[in-house]
Amino acid sequence: MAQPTAASTEAKPNVSFDEFLRLDLRVATIVAAEPHPSADRLLRIELDDGSPTRRQVCAGIRAWYDPARLVGRQVVIVANLEPRVIRGERSEGMILAASDVLAVDENGQPTERTVVILTPDSPVKPGSTVS
Repeated sequence: MAQPTAASTEAKPNVSFDEFLRLDLRVATIVAAEPHPSADRLLRIELDDGSPTRRQVCAGIRAWYDPARLVGRQVVIVANLEPRVIRGERSEGMILAASDVLAVDENGQPTERTVVILTPDSPVKPGSTVS
């Protein structure tokens, strides 16, 4: 097995500052998490995002996180991502996470990776904006 290389530095196209400002990045607290009933790699997560109602998201972090240990943790979310149905469950946003390749095969293709959710350095009120 070949040694892993540094994280991909392949840049995406530039966006204008006005385009960036359209993103609503917020801190949310995980209030419930469980395996997605129809997808092996997803968790169904309920969030307190500071609004009067809770928000549900589906996140592809099941291989790296025990749902019970996520409850109470704060995460950074994209709050204004258009909702969509993923394998029969509504997802109303996205939890931000970093992905790192730990091992690659002889062709340089990832064979093992880790995923780490982005969290604030210290607790903040749910719904706090990220800028």
